[in-house]
Amino acid sequence: MTGEIKIRVETSFANIAKDEWNSLSGAAKGQPGSIYNPFLSHAYLSSLEESGSAVAETGWLGQHLLIEDDTGRISGGLISYLKNHSQGEYVFDHGWADAFSRAGGHYYPKLQSSVPFTPATGPRLLIRPGEDRDSTQAALAAGLTELTRRHGASSAHITFLPEDELPTLEAAGFLHRTDQQFHFSNAGYGCHDDFLETLASRKRKALKKERRAALEHGITIDWLTGGDLTERIWDQFFTFYMDTGSRKWGRPYLTRKFYSLIGERMPDDILLVMAKRNGRYIAGAINFIGGDALYGRHWGAIEDHPFLHFEVCYHQAIDFAISKGLARVEAGAQGEHKLARGYMPMTTHSAHYISHLGLRRAVADYLVRERHEVEEIGEILGEHSPFRKGERQQHDD
Repeated sequence: MTGEIKIRVETSFANIAKDEWNSLSGAAKGQPGSIYNPFLSHAYLSSLEESGSAVAETGWLGQHLLIEDDTGRISGGLISYLKNHSQGEYVFDHGWADAFSRAGGHYYPKLQSSVPFTPATGPRLLIRPGEDRDSTQAALAAGLTELTRRHGASSAHITFLPEDELPTLEAAGFLHRTDQQFHFSNAGYGCHDDFLETLASRKRKALKKERRAALEHGITIDWLTGGDLTERIWDQFFTFYMDTGSRKWGRPYLTRKFYSLIGERMPDDILLVMAKRNGRYIAGAINFIGGDALYGRHWGAIEDHPFLHFEVCYHQAIDFAISKGLARVEAGAQGEHKLARGYMPMTTHSAHYISHLGLRRAVADYLVRERHEVEEIGEILGEHSPFRKGERQQHDD
């Protein structure tokens, strides 16, 4: 880096002033010129750390890049971790790691620029509004490649970034990767029935039947947010999370303390959709409320009921987004089953800096093929949209 730009590497959000961090785009509510993303907030990121969920002991050593002036004022930032594994990322590079190991290389450590355990797209090259965008983002990209060299790391990965950050990263030597998620787009619906009217008749009838079936056996649904999020509620939800997480990942990523911290620091950004039967909660899903989107994260249950997962995670999220005028619901990673419920395939982006030239060439060749495959799969899935033909183009866009 040259000129007046100075970059500091910080290992802990405890050492980053909350207001300074939240001055960066997307990290604070009501910030002119940016859309609030709860996962970029100091509250969320510091809670991951303080709870013991994303720390060096679990393989997430903070290496956050901060651009500062002489007064210590932050003008740019990049979340980054030095890692010795590829768990909790949702953009899988296990194949790259295995291939490099077979060739005699060491894939770990690597640098990972993402929000831990959170497959939600958001700004990664963060800038304070009013700063020069191009120079600040270019400095962050250069800073990450330099940090990769200093650590002797095999690679640096920036995942779930917006497409408009790619040109800066590609100019710095990063490779472009794509994947898909399924998002619901709110086309200005006044209520859930307005959304259903845009579906093909057979699909509409199937979803109505599914929602009725999910609430059989006396099941009711509660939306909990703000002051509703008591420690007793978190105890119940954590039981659901542990049950599903243990079966899905072997070891759940998030600790019980994490939920207490976010419940204290950002309660109005959280929506718990909880299912109740016979006077007790039996299932629930956690969502985070952004400036223009509802982000569905994870769910769990202690009773098995047909279609309850779809109701709690997908239908209720649509209901909430419509009621609050949010533009979309991002329902997390993977899941073609979301398509039938109004969630359409959307392309996600990541950028990868590979230090070793041989590995870089192999990965670059692979990514060309993979991008074509992702595009083709998206087109095929789009042909199976539940929307009436006249509505499909609007949701594809």
